[in-house]
Amino acid sequence: MRIELTAEQMKLQEEFSSFVCNEIMPYAGQNDRDECTPGSMIEKIAQKGYLGAMLPTEYGGLEYDNITLGLLNEEFGKGCSSARSLLTVHGMVALAILRWGTEEQKHNWLPKLAKGECVAAFALTEPNVGSDAKSIETTAVLSGSNYVINGKKKWITMGQVADLFLLFAQYEGKPTAFLVEKNFPGFSVKPIKGLMGAKASMIAELTLEDCVVPAENLVGKEGTGLSHVALYSLDYGRYTIAWGCVGAGQACVDESIKYARRRKQFGVALRQHQLIQKMITEMVVEVKAARMLCYNAGSLKDCGDPDSIMETWVAKYFASKMIGKVAGDAVQIHGANGFSSEYPVERHFRDAKMSEIIEGTSQMHEVLIAVNAFRNI
Repeated sequence: MRIELTAEQMKLQEEFSSFVCNEIMPYAGQNDRDECTPGSMIEKIAQKGYLGAMLPTEYGGLEYDNITLGLLNEEFGKGCSSARSLLTVHGMVALAILRWGTEEQKHNWLPKLAKGECVAAFALTEPNVGSDAKSIETTAVLSGSNYVINGKKKWITMGQVADLFLLFAQYEGKPTAFLVEKNFPGFSVKPIKGLMGAKASMIAELTLEDCVVPAENLVGKEGTGLSHVALYSLDYGRYTIAWGCVGAGQACVDESIKYARRRKQFGVALRQHQLIQKMITEMVVEVKAARMLCYNAGSLKDCGDPDSIMETWVAKYFASKMIGKVAGDAVQIHGANGFSSEYPVERHFRDAKMSEIIEGTSQMHEVLIAVNAFRNI
């Protein structure tokens, strides 16, 4: 496999980098401390069209190919994992509507999502249900021309600011997907604060108490919520998270190199100590390896190869493990300064662990990758 970016992709990569350096990175530390992604930042991201990067131009999107989408998420990952998570969950909902929504749902929601006129969030996880998604406890009952939904959702990224939720509930014992608007009666949002990482992701708990959802807000068919809608969305989520890990890893490498050049110990710069060189070498190689796995998954997606699904699992698994180690090494290189919020590696280190949990834990990835490997021998 040979990966070469086109002239257009390289131009867009520079654009993404410039935007992140000017509009995301300088504010990431304060946003982390405030546990908030300001509306003004979301508006700037929307103005660039990045919230519709994955959508066709007919709906007002940018219609980026998968490699370009990866580059966008890598650059956002360098600046702020929380801001990158907005691209992920918003895109997951938009693509679910594009793939499984009715024509009316597409024409009503996709232009708004592409322009950022509304923010979307993915609501699957519950207080008692994580990896075992088929066992969700939220229920939906058909009553005339509406569904009445009861239950709770937890750890919902961007749940504090989202206008639209792709929400999953059991209908007649089968997981089913619905579009739920924040202003529906019986729907409420509770912010979740005090997280270890991803503190600016605006994570929330959702409560539905006899929440009335119009029947036309059903996404796909009854009972296909997990097998079709969620799995399609989660594939995109894993792909963007993997690229985000690459970006965060590259940021850790860059910060560590800058620090090792100016910091002196025993009369010489850290960069001259062989053990520091070894750490930097391993960090560089692991980031490059993760990036190549992401390129592989993206190129397979762009040519419609069904193997892209498993290769995305592989990329997300490796990249999320990688960022934990690389961020840890970056803190080690910074020494006591690595514990200070004055240095971005401290935030990257805290954010890193989240990547091994969201959109499939590392353990779930290990099970599925192993099963696939045995199947192919």
